[in-house]
Amino acid sequence: MIHRNCSIKETDERSVRCISILCYGHIVGTRRLFTILEAETALMNPRSKPARSIALPKRAEIGEALRQNVEFFMGWLRKPRQTAAIVPSSRFLARQMVCGIDPEGGRVLELGGGTGAFTRAILGTGLQPQMLEVAEINPVFARGLKRQFPDVHVIRQRAEHIAAAVEGEPGSYQRVVSGLPMLAFNQRCQRAILEEAFTLLRPGGIFVQFTYSAVSPIPKWVLESLGLVAVPAGRVWLNVPPASVFYVQRAMDMEPKAHAP
Repeated sequence: MIHRNCSIKETDERSVRCISILCYGHIVGTRRLFTILEAETALMNPRSKPARSIALPKRAEIGEALRQNVEFFMGWLRKPRQTAAIVPSSRFLARQMVCGIDPEGGRVLELGGGTGAFTRAILGTGLQPQMLEVAEINPVFARGLKRQFPDVHVIRQRAEHIAAAVEGEPGSYQRVVSGLPMLAFNQRCQRAILEEAFTLLRPGGIFVQFTYSAVSPIPKWVLESLGLVAVPAGRVWLNVPPASVFYVQRAMDMEPKAHAP
């Protein structure tokens, strides 16, 4: 149990994650969570550095990290079908999801911003906040996103109707990064989401989707009805659970171009 007056003054990010694990431990096994925690901590605290030279994160950063993990867990408790996962996506999955984004290549839309794992990674590519829009219908998550990313436009609109709510023009987006639990949607909703996304995506644009399965979460007939294909883009083992990333693209963009004689 986490008490209101618990002190986080002399802890670090690893401790924050451990506190979050206590919240999740009665629902999922903690072994994989600790494996990812060790890997993430190793990135921040290389062993080659003396222990005394490692600077602890600021108290505000620790508090924000704890708040994000607790918010995500509470969001899952309130609407488990809508949230799907009970822990935020790892930085390893976030990196795979944003791979290939061009900071000068146009607008990006994120669907299902959650606590901001993908949002942070998208901005980490160098994309300007004004060129990113995040759709999030969960009010707790939406408030957290606005607090963390005040210059990013957070949209309280469902993905099935997102095209009319964004600031950019149809056909002007380079990527749609989806954090939605696509398997939780029926096939009619899946089709509507993709139809809206590809209204916004320019020729050659990519819809990026992750899933905890090894196969695409979108049925073949849904893709074919819209002239789309889903291509595996990578498997991320350092995530809870491990995840697969798929690129959904227009079939015509995948066809080899004929070369002039």
